Amino acid sequence: MEENSKTQDSRNIKGMEDEQFQAELAELMKEEPTGKKKKKKGKKARRERTPWSRKRKLITAAAVILVAAAGFKGLGGEKDTVVTVATDALTKGTIQEELTISGPVSGTDSVDVVSNLHAEVTDIKVKEGDHVEAGQLLAVIDDSDVKKEVDMAQNAYDLAVSTYNEQQILAENGYARALQEQEAAQKDFDRTNALYQSGSVSQLDWETSRDKLREAQRQVRTFTVENGRAVANESYALQVKNAEFELEKKKEQLEDTQVTSPIAGTVVRVNTKIGRFADKIEDDKPMFIIENLDMLEMKVSVSEYSIGRIEVGQEAVISADILNGETVAGKVTAISPTGEEKGGGSTERVIPTTIQIMEDNTRLIAGITARARIILNEAEDAWIVPISSVLETADGSFVLAVDQGTIKWIPVEKGVESDIQVQVIPVEEGSLWEGMGIVTAPYEGLADGMKVVENGAGR
Repeated sequence: MEENSKTQDSRNIKGMEDEQFQAELAELMKEEPTGKKKKKKGKKARRERTPWSRKRKLITAAAVILVAAAGFKGLGGEKDTVVTVATDALTKGTIQEELTISGPVSGTDSVDVVSNLHAEVTDIKVKEGDHVEAGQLLAVIDDSDVKKEVDMAQNAYDLAVSTYNEQQILAENGYARALQEQEAAQKDFDRTNALYQSGSVSQLDWETSRDKLREAQRQVRTFTVENGRAVANESYALQVKNAEFELEKKKEQLEDTQVTSPIAGTVVRVNTKIGRFADKIEDDKPMFIIENLDMLEMKVSVSEYSIGRIEVGQEAVISADILNGETVAGKVTAISPTGEEKGGGSTERVIPTTIQIMEDNTRLIAGITARARIILNEAEDAWIVPISSVLETADGSFVLAVDQGTIKWIPVEKGVESDIQVQVIPVEEGSLWEGMGIVTAPYEGLADGMKVVENGAGR
């Protein structure tokens, strides 16, 4: 009877443990609400952390399953009901907190080469992948119509200049004559006025001489004089300027029939074809896209929840499928001062950020997607445990150690946290030591002082 009673008690314990395990596993795998932060209770405030990734949840859940399986084995009806726990040896090392973001790779300098000329492309001098220098010829556009327009504009300009010159000569000659007539009228008036004062001429003769002088002076004032020299009417000068402007515009259009690259770089796209109109490219694309591929960069969008931890100058590690497992160095070079919508119906905002690739001659190419891993925080010579090894309770954070077959609750604070590991800082100095067995998936059912059997590296 006593043996049957122990067996029944063992089954009851196993049932209770199984229910507790299932409840805690369900809680672990529960999705956390996006953008909402839980308030932690306890004696000490701990820093907020980002929601667990699915990878972390799966790792933690797996650890729980392993330790639960080991513990249930000890409760399977045998006489010894001591729980078996999975442990790992505590070690020190370096841990990094990282942010990984994906984005397209592009050249540091890019231009779209377009044309406003409604004329056919007659020749294309480059193909995609060609390296070009600034000013190098890319394509030739039919210039026959533009040449005619240049000739017409030249004729109009020449006519305007000729008319201006004629008017200038007329102005100079007319002004000279007006000055002569004014001088003669002045002399005649001076003589007549003297005679009038002596009573030798009538008042009518004096008034006639005076009126002739006034008319001569009026004629002089009709001329525009600059620096003592008469100039043609301003309207003729404006006609010359307008004609000159039109001529220069047509000459520029003639130059534009020779399509050249504004920068040194690589031709990454050729969207035009011989026989097509230069200003009518399919889907309004540019004729050519030129990029400077000597230096590459990534354009990424950083979440508003993480941007506060990103700074210009931070180092990044760039990876991509094309690198076959290798990585290249990068650096954050620019952060936009404004955010924008993430899209896809999300209310989250993102901030455009530029990461420059600091190495030359890599296998990276523009247009592909790469991943940038930015180091946000780092701790060296730190106690490091799997994230699943930290037990969160209302009283704080703990790691559960096995000391001579007995569970020992050790209060800790969390430091730098990676995706699968976390730095633990003991509240009591000296409570952690190298090689001690740390329970990999603790739960509150493992009471302080409880006898257990180790099954792991810390055994």
